Formats: sequence, structure tokens, C-alpha cells
Amino acid sequence: MNYKTSKIITSSDKKNRTNSVLMIYTGGTLGMVYDTKSKSLVPFDFDQILVNVPELQRLSFELTTLTLPKPIDSSNIKPATWIELAAIIKNNFEQYDAFVILHGTDTMAYTASALSFLLENLSKPVILTGAQLPIGVARTDARENLITALEIASAEINGRPVVPEVAIYFNSYLLRGNRAKKKESSQFNAFRSENYPALAEVGVTIDFNFPFIMPFRPDLPLITHEKLDENVMILKLFPGINQTLVHNILNTNGLRGVVLETYGAGNAPSDEWFLAELHEATKDGIVIFNVSQCDGGRVLQGHYQTSSKLKSIGITSGSDITTEAAITKMMLLLGQESEPERVKYRMENNICGEMS
Repeated sequence: MNYKTSKIITSSDKKNRTNSVLMIYTGGTLGMVYDTKSKSLVPFDFDQILVNVPELQRLSFELTTLTLPKPIDSSNIKPATWIELAAIIKNNFEQYDAFVILHGTDTMAYTASALSFLLENLSKPVILTGAQLPIGVARTDARENLITALEIASAEINGRPVVPEVAIYFNSYLLRGNRAKKKESSQFNAFRSENYPALAEVGVTIDFNFPFIMPFRPDLPLITHEKLDENVMILKLFPGINQTLVHNILNTNGLRGVVLETYGAGNAPSDEWFLAELHEATKDGIVIFNVSQCDGGRVLQGHYQTSSKLKSIGITSGSDITTEAAITKMMLLLGQESEPERVKYRMENNICGEMS
């Protein structure tokens, strides 16, 4: 696929610096400006990004932009987009030292989680960011998010990247990508990570939380996965959920995996019909992964009587994983494994920092 690329003239060009960042624009609020003719917000041409963000000229590294052929509203992001982004990073991995992805906020946590699994043995920064207000608005948060994400991506110590993993930078915090959730639609602090510390906090300086950042492992080759199984779904429990609904969902043609959002520490109704429906599904080879509806805390399957029954019928515990990471991890593993027991085993074990 042909992508539009453009090199930004920065101070690094004058200093002949070799550190380089590829900035990938997928779409989203950040890249919008107000069009006086149509009187609406429209995507701007990234060839003209210096008009909107002249501060980029003062960066101390080489910066190249890559724009997808057609900007994608994040509500329209699909697994195929995640695979495409992973392929872009793979194809440019040797040419650039770091990557920044500009993305709409609504599904950013899903994309960050998916990329953390698709990019196995990642040894370079992949930082996602976006904005709550378009870059063409006077009070926008886009400029700070963009510039700081680029600075974090390019940060090195003794020639090694500081953050060699997939992360989200937003409103002064750098969060592990597969630990983040969008929590606000109208405030600038859109993302939070309740079960894992921030990788960095940004004020006058960028203060990295080094003990919680993935180790740099350049000896391992980057492996990009190219298959995700979309025959999965999220089933969120609520008081009054009925048997017909649960039965129809679990008997969906082709269904292979379910992320079951339970109450509190992994609890669910103890009604006989409910447990029987789940048990039949597991016997049919459907992988069911128990994830808490709570933002903080974790599933303690078996701690209470209601959750012990789930464990006894073959449902796997998701510990402190987010729903976003759970569903994307399930897509990946179902794309790799044919045996449900093998998928269950890998689901409940940490792959890339997504669960404790």
C-alpha cells in the first residue's frame, strides 16, 4: 500500500543527528482544523504540519510523517488496522529509532493493547497519542500531547531507548498501552491506568518511572503477528440478565472466545441456568475469560463461592487485566492456537506486561 510520507525540517538536520522518529497519522481529533468554507472540522494535510505546530522545528531529532491513505475515525478502527500498523512498524523498524502513532481517543486503548501483542520482542518505543480538542482550536491539548510524545519516543540513555514498549502519552502521563483505559470524554485527562503505575509523569521535566518500564532487549528479534481471530465477544453481566440472551450469545455461530465482565473480584450469579449455559459453552470449546467490571483491583476467582463455581466449570481468571487487553489478547491467541486448553493456559499467563 502506498503511504504519503514527508520529512519535517528540524534542528537535528542542521546538527546531522542520526536519531529518528516516524510519526504515523491514522486519523482522529488531533489532526483536525476548522475549514472556513465548509464551516466544519476537516483533516489537515500533514505536509503543512509546521503551520499548526511550528515548535516541531526545534526538535533535536529527525522526524518523518506517514499518513494513512484515508484518515480513520477511531470508532471505525478494526483488527485489520492493527495488523496494518504493525506491518508499517515492521517495514520501517531498521530505518527509525522510534514510532509515534496519532490516533483517535475512543479506541486508542484497544489499538495500544493490540500492538503490544502483535509486536513481539519490541525493543523500540511505540507511543500513541491524540487529543480531546483539534489542533486547529486555540485551547487545544493536541500540541502538548504531540510534542511530548515525540520527546518521550526519542529519549535515550547511553544510546538505548528509555521506553522500549507500546505506551500511551496523554495529559502529562505516560501509561503502558495494554494497561490503559479511556475514562473521560470531556476532560483532558482522558486515560488512566488503575492497576499499573504510570511509566512517566510530565511537568517541567519528564520523570520516568524506570522500575516499571519494560527492559531493553535488543538481542531478541522483532516478530510481528499477522492473524487475529475476530470470533470473540464481550459479555457484561448486569442484574436481570436472562437465559435467552445468554444462550443466544453463547450459541452464536463461529464463536470461539468470550470476555466475561463479572462483578467485583470476579463474581457472577449462581443461578443454575446461568452456570449450565457457561458450562455447555466451555464443553463446546469456547474459551471464557473472567474479567472484572471494576477499573481497579483484580479477579480472585475462587475467593468467593460465586466465583469458585466459575472456576469449577473451566472459566479462566483474568487477574487484573483490562477488558481492552483481554479481548485483543484473545484475538491474538485464538489466531495462533487451535486447542482451547492451550488458549486458556496462555490467556491466564502474562505475555507483555498486560497482567500481574
